Amino acid sequence: MRLIRFNFSDRKALSHMAKHKTNGLLENIKTIVIAGLIAIGIRTVAYEPFNIPSGSMIPTLLVGDYLFVSKFSYGYSRFSLPFAPPLFSGRIFGSLPERGDVAVFKLPRDTSTDYIKRIVGLPGDRMQMRGGLLYINGQLLPRQPAGEYVAEGDGMQMQLKRYIETLPNGVKHPILKASDDGQLDNTQEYKVPADHVFAMGDNRDSSLDSRYWGFVPGANIVGKPLIIYWSYDATTEALSGPMISIDHLLDLVQHFPSKTRWGRTFRLVRGYPLK
Repeated sequence: MRLIRFNFSDRKALSHMAKHKTNGLLENIKTIVIAGLIAIGIRTVAYEPFNIPSGSMIPTLLVGDYLFVSKFSYGYSRFSLPFAPPLFSGRIFGSLPERGDVAVFKLPRDTSTDYIKRIVGLPGDRMQMRGGLLYINGQLLPRQPAGEYVAEGDGMQMQLKRYIETLPNGVKHPILKASDDGQLDNTQEYKVPADHVFAMGDNRDSSLDSRYWGFVPGANIVGKPLIIYWSYDATTEALSGPMISIDHLLDLVQHFPSKTRWGRTFRLVRGYPLK
């Protein structure tokens, strides 16, 4: 057996190399941790990405739209934080959405679920559907016919009527109706409590909203959608789970250019109809 003898300078060089590698590893870990904290900070206080898994907001938002949501537009609640820890109640630096805003919020009866709807009723308002028409404080909201609309999704097509509805503050937005005698087209009158809002989907006959599960507490509001940064023609099933499915991943690989709705990329989410 051959013995290799190291002198002092060799041991010093090896020690320096080991120390350098350790410092390099610690720097990499430090960089990753800092980057993660910055990402969490941005997601908590500034912007958070969401996707649209259902057709309740057609034609304003389509299944497969990906949005950036402003977290600071309405202030912060515990639902602004990851995992919603009960560190405080109510909202800080907060305000309620304006009438006509599209807002993301936690479902009142299941705060693990995010919903997105249009805010049509504010505290003190009396809300009612009569014959498929929306009344606020006893006043009928005018709606103007705007042609037909073919809603597509999950391999199905439905011919709907499109209207432009005008809210009391002058905000105009599109709604879709299949008929005026559906399950939620005739309701009791609801009075919106303090620090709550009344939310409805633009696709009125395919939306479970405040007509069904009640008012949205101000503390449940997560943020305001600002921009569609990407839109992909996907199914509700592909987008409903917490994790991306293998089938959806394969679909993306195979059809990314053809199924991407390039014309919707970087569209602003506004209170009036998107063209």
